[in-house]
Amino acid sequence: MENDPELNGKYLGTISKDFVVVAETLKEASYQVRKRKISEYPIFVFSRTQVPVGSVFLAKEEVALDWHINASYLEDFVQRQLVMEDKIEEFKAAYKDPDEYCCLFVVDGEFQNFVFIPYPED
Repeated sequence: MENDPELNGKYLGTISKDFVVVAETLKEASYQVRKRKISEYPIFVFSRTQVPVGSVFLAKEEVALDWHINASYLEDFVQRQLVMEDKIEEFKAAYKDPDEYCCLFVVDGEFQNFVFIPYPED
């Protein structure tokens, strides 16, 4: 679950542009998901078109973004079979500190991948 090299060139610029706009909001949402014991593994789905994964968190039209952002978490991904049961421990091992990194699941057509982006320093 390393950051895909294809992601870096093709997507990282546009994702980063949107991410800086919403980073504080995502960090707070991640904190709330963990604080409320919903999941220790929040995931934010970045997609060009709305996808049926997680709950709509920020629609791109509402906040002038290039990407829709849905809020989800590991257990939802397992239920939807986006993370297979036999890969849960591998996912948890790859998951970075949620106070420092945001876990994104990027969806654009056939391309789907996890990426961890560090939150901007205060």
